[in-house]
Amino acid sequence: MRSTLSNLANMFRVPDLRNKVLFTLFIIAVYRLGDAIPCPGIDFNAVHSLEVASQKGGVFGFLNLFSGGGLTKMALFGLGIMPYITSSIIIQLLIVVIPKFEQWRDEGAVGQKKLTQVTRYLTIALAVMQSTGLAYVFHNGGGGFFGTQSLNVDLIPKFTIPRVLLIVLTMTAGTVVVMWLGEVITQRGVGQGMSVLIFTNVVATMPTGGNSVRLEAGYFKFGVIVALSIALLFAIVFIEQGQRRIPVTFAKRVVGRRMYGGQSTYIPMKVNTGGVIPIIFASSVLYFPYLISNVLPSHGFWRQVQTWITVHLARPNDMWYILSYGVLILGFAYFYAAIQFDPHQQADVIRKQGGYIPGIRPGPPTERHLQSILNRITLPGALWLATIALLPSIMLAVWNIQNYPFAGTTILIAVGVALETMKQVDSQLMLRNYEGFLK
Repeated sequence: MRSTLSNLANMFRVPDLRNKVLFTLFIIAVYRLGDAIPCPGIDFNAVHSLEVASQKGGVFGFLNLFSGGGLTKMALFGLGIMPYITSSIIIQLLIVVIPKFEQWRDEGAVGQKKLTQVTRYLTIALAVMQSTGLAYVFHNGGGGFFGTQSLNVDLIPKFTIPRVLLIVLTMTAGTVVVMWLGEVITQRGVGQGMSVLIFTNVVATMPTGGNSVRLEAGYFKFGVIVALSIALLFAIVFIEQGQRRIPVTFAKRVVGRRMYGGQSTYIPMKVNTGGVIPIIFASSVLYFPYLISNVLPSHGFWRQVQTWITVHLARPNDMWYILSYGVLILGFAYFYAAIQFDPHQQADVIRKQGGYIPGIRPGPPTERHLQSILNRITLPGALWLATIALLPSIMLAVWNIQNYPFAGTTILIAVGVALETMKQVDSQLMLRNYEGFLK
């Protein structure tokens, strides 16, 4: 703790690093300002009703969490970074199945630039679709987005084609600006830009969410939830830092008159390889039933389907929601770990560099060994991730608390981004050979 506080103080003593921190804070302030500016043509009297409804959970509550509350206002930056996150996840999945994308990934910086450009175009397309869908949903009472029946709220009372086009254009332009702000933070600020914006959004919702729980549950239950959150915070820090180190030894080789190699290093494999990505992706998948239920016929069998989705899959404190959410998190944790760490590629790199894992032959045996370790280490990480996401929801369900059902996810995102940002600050301090830091 003392070392971390010392690093924070030293951070402002290095002019270059201080300027990066101040620049990042300025971009965050601009981002929060955009979250407070509503789109033209919005009924301001209906905004408060949506803010209250978003605290009841449902898919809208989760989306509003990642927009920092801007979605309830249909704000300029109301879509937040969700279109960009969804686009990035889709591109990462397509790399596995599209050879051209895999070729670009292996080309280094040039190929990564092409993938980034495709991600941007897909982000714009997703922003257009999401803003159009939200305009339709908010004009028709919200559908199943709020975990309850449709609300008598019309956020766009004068629902005309020009007005809808203006709202869609405004929110899409806001998404492009948010994407640019995130990239600017990555290039000129501190931390990974999109992660910093996610951190800003979830932290901005904490005071309001905590106050909602206090008003609904009372001081005793609120104190228990706060104590649980603090315990989760320490546990998350411990797990996020945990890793399995696989030793790798490089054989000696003679080049000319010099001898190279003979060194030993390790491959770090994190317990929680996917971070918060499996949670986000699982929530995105649970988002589709709501969209489908809004376009199904409202009579006969389809009416029963709509009712079941609204009652069970739209309420984070319902057991069907909890079970579906947990299974999806486990599945995507394994899937994302397989994408992030490819045993075949790692084994091939080790072989080409003249290295080997002690006791394991190079080639296919090394690949099988790495795959076995990946499977074993991903299981506790996936179970831990599901526990973090579901434990607060289970407690809130037991106590029948409807407000603020995403406490575990919020803490996980906030702690994970804070740790990664501090690691980057530490590396920059070491890079500049700051005397006070190296003592």
